[in-house]
Amino acid sequence: MFEIVLSGTLPKCKFRPFYSKVEKQLALDAIEKMGISHLKNTCYKTLSGGQQQRVLLARALCATTKIIILDEPIACLDPKATKEFYLLIKKLNKDGITVIMVSHDIMGALMYASHVLFIKKEKSIFCTSKEYMTTQKEILLK
Repeated sequence: MFEIVLSGTLPKCKFRPFYSKVEKQLALDAIEKMGISHLKNTCYKTLSGGQQQRVLLARALCATTKIIILDEPIACLDPKATKEFYLLIKKLNKDGITVIMVSHDIMGALMYASHVLFIKKEKSIFCTSKEYMTTQKEILLK
């Protein structure tokens, strides 16, 4: 699994055929940040869905320090793994990383999101999650 996370540093390698100590440390730091250090030498295929998502998020952290875009990251995760993943995303956001996430889990995501862009054929809205929960939800879901 370490190699998958480390591959997130490839853009930093340019044309070098090997990873530097700095890139390896960046991968180790991302693995630790995601709470999966104990899985460092585990085969990715044998990990649970939630663990795999953490690996992929650690890989993304190796590639960027400003923004991460996620497409349905909680698909196929059980409720416990979903909550843990949302908490990780919220922590990343508090650490200064912008997280843009596409999700059909509106109500679940609202608890952890700072802003919502709700897109529906007839109308769309961008607001804080609090504004969405208090005023717009009933209007848009009709």
